[in-house]
Amino acid sequence: MPDTTLVGPRLADFEAARARISAVVNTTPMESSRFLGDVLGAPVYLKCENLQRTGSYKIRGAYNRLFLLSDEEKARGVVAASAGNHAQGVALAARELGIKATIFMPLGVPLPKLQATRDYGADVVLRGHTVDEPLRAAAEFAAETGAVFIHPFDHTDVVTGQGTMGLDILDQRPDVETVVVPIGGGGLISGVASAIKQRAALDGRTVRVIGVQAANAAAYPPSLAQGSPTEITILPTIADGIAVSRPGLLNFEIISDVVDEVVTVSEDETAQALLVLIERAKLVVEPAGAVGVAAILAGRIQATGTTVAILSGGNIDPLVMERVISHGLAASERYLKLRIPLPDRPGQLARVSAIVAECNANVVEVLHTRHNGGLQISQVELELHIETRGPEHADQVLAALRAEDFEPRVDF
Repeated sequence: MPDTTLVGPRLADFEAARARISAVVNTTPMESSRFLGDVLGAPVYLKCENLQRTGSYKIRGAYNRLFLLSDEEKARGVVAASAGNHAQGVALAARELGIKATIFMPLGVPLPKLQATRDYGADVVLRGHTVDEPLRAAAEFAAETGAVFIHPFDHTDVVTGQGTMGLDILDQRPDVETVVVPIGGGGLISGVASAIKQRAALDGRTVRVIGVQAANAAAYPPSLAQGSPTEITILPTIADGIAVSRPGLLNFEIISDVVDEVVTVSEDETAQALLVLIERAKLVVEPAGAVGVAAILAGRIQATGTTVAILSGGNIDPLVMERVISHGLAASERYLKLRIPLPDRPGQLARVSAIVAECNANVVEVLHTRHNGGLQISQVELELHIETRGPEHADQVLAALRAEDFEPRVDF
């Protein structure tokens, strides 16, 4: 007998949605990670939704939502607002179902995301500099034209579509005990957690579901503490795909009921996670999709059994990737930026270079200037960017410079 106290979709809804979307949605790989397993002290698997069509899980919820529109609604077309993944999911779903789609995107949207959305056949309108402005424009467009507004997370059909990934996880790793999921508005985790909890209950067992938010955009911890969706001020974050200032109403209800814990990770931790995924797993993941791995690396996840971390998307602008990798190297102390005051006389740069070379570190950039404030007339400042092998090697370089009476300052 179904649980009448359950909030949101039932298990049968998730199963029907999985059959419905199977024509366009791939069952993405589940890859083991020995490195993360050693960090956690338990087997870790990566659910590679970054390899999904459109580069993220969003196609699941978008296709399910559009498929279930009435013929009259489909004829009116759909409209959405997004800076990336939701836009591509709606655009592809609309193309597959023969529905006209209009997507409002901010002016600064990365070119790869803009071009992909257009390539899927949507009409793209650029408006404003934040996602809030395209959202308002999309709502106005819906009111004026009758197009159906497709919310990115706060709708039953979207939640049900996203939750199909939970069924995939249980089929691919029947022994799973903990699932780690990125959270923005809550559409993904509310669906995944609900589907997993209901399916696991049939087998008489429990599976923990832990959500992860970027610390600079973490609306769920205060909302859960207060017992209702609470709006926060978002600070700058590289995990822009989960930067949502207020939880969805339906999502919050489901998460309050079935998610075991929500933790947060910093910008540095997220950047380091991207670096680990590239180097160790050979996977390209966007910052929002890597926060689960960041939580494992940072020790926020406690688990003794098989753990699955969802990589929710891989749509990262190459220019952003370059900056994030540099940030991750610096956060891992594998990239040192040093400022060293020197006497203004010949040979000083050669001395410093020789010391760094003797430590087997690699200088990648040099700036030599007399014009920085705080320098004496007889001094210059040397700025060095150095690649190292990690914290111990970085300390070795600094110690060698200090042993020769230089005074390097680490500049972050």
